[in-house]
Amino acid sequence: MADNEIFETEEEVLVYTLTDEDGNENEFELIGTLEDGGKKYCALIPYTEDDSDPEEYIVLRVEQSEEDPDEEILVSIDDDEEFDRIADIFDDEFADIDYDMAPEE
Repeated sequence: MADNEIFETEEEVLVYTLTDEDGNENEFELIGTLEDGGKKYCALIPYTEDDSDPEEYIVLRVEQSEEDPDEEILVSIDDDEEFDRIADIFDDEFADIDYDMAPEE
């Protein structure tokens, strides 16, 4: 069973700079995390300062860095079955979020 922590806050925006295979750097905003099978996963959207809603998000797995065991890194999920399972969990959780609802104070 997955321990899901899907969140969206206005106060705290976590932005990660990710480097692709070609060395290009892009900024992504963290929109949710979950644990499944002892592994941690993150859902991210391209970071923009405007309020536009992106159509898609990416899913990455959190792993320990081989160079520094205290550092976590985000990696692509190469296994199609694992990726589909995790993406389905995020899809289900995000479908339950009411984006028109006013934030609680």
